[in-house]
Amino acid sequence: MFEASGVSGGYLKGSQVLRNVTLTLARGSVTALMGRNGMGKTTLMRAITGHLPHVAGSMRLHDCELTKRAAFQVAQLGVGYVPQGRDIFADFSVEENLMMGVLGKSKLPKTLPDWAWSTFPVLAERRRQRAGTLSGGQQQQLAIMRALVGRPELLLLDEPSEGIQPSIVMEIGATIRRIAAEQGLAVLLVEQNLDLVRAMAGRCLFIESGTIAEEADVATLHAEAPVIRRYLSA
Repeated sequence: MFEASGVSGGYLKGSQVLRNVTLTLARGSVTALMGRNGMGKTTLMRAITGHLPHVAGSMRLHDCELTKRAAFQVAQLGVGYVPQGRDIFADFSVEENLMMGVLGKSKLPKTLPDWAWSTFPVLAERRRQRAGTLSGGQQQQLAIMRALVGRPELLLLDEPSEGIQPSIVMEIGATIRRIAAEQGLAVLLVEQNLDLVRAMAGRCLFIESGTIAEEADVATLHAEAPVIRRYLSA
């Protein structure tokens, strides 16, 4: 479904934060991407979404080449992105934030589907509330649902557990895994929370110095696993 081949690039011309990244993501799958800070996790997501200024290689969603396209074009083609920090519109209501997910999608009706409210019921309860007054967990649910109502085929989640209480984190994880299976959505998850990775993902990729260094089945991952010590220990 999604395939990246030989992807290299960075923020300045001639720089290489990413080095020959190759990976595939299948429909209905959740894949985790783990690594120490500064190894290229967020940079890879920015490359996929069209936010990285200098990129070489190939990134394809189905048969459509994404490389060199503007970010709005990548979104139109079916890539949803929830960045670290959520980036909600704090002064907009919950409903107005969700509407931003369908505006600009020419093939979608300009109304919110019922499942947008039933998936995270707390959003329905607070639909008129200013988004900036929500708790951190509620804001994360809002940011994820804003991406989902745009009906992406590939969803990128960057550190969704950051600053959120564990019970809400696991609820979000279970919901994303269910939606991925039901809708055939491919999910790439950047996350340091090993419990969430084990609950959500089927496999885990480890990135080191801008390249995919190793792949592991999440069932084999635990705090003392050699692969965890190798790629996540300080």
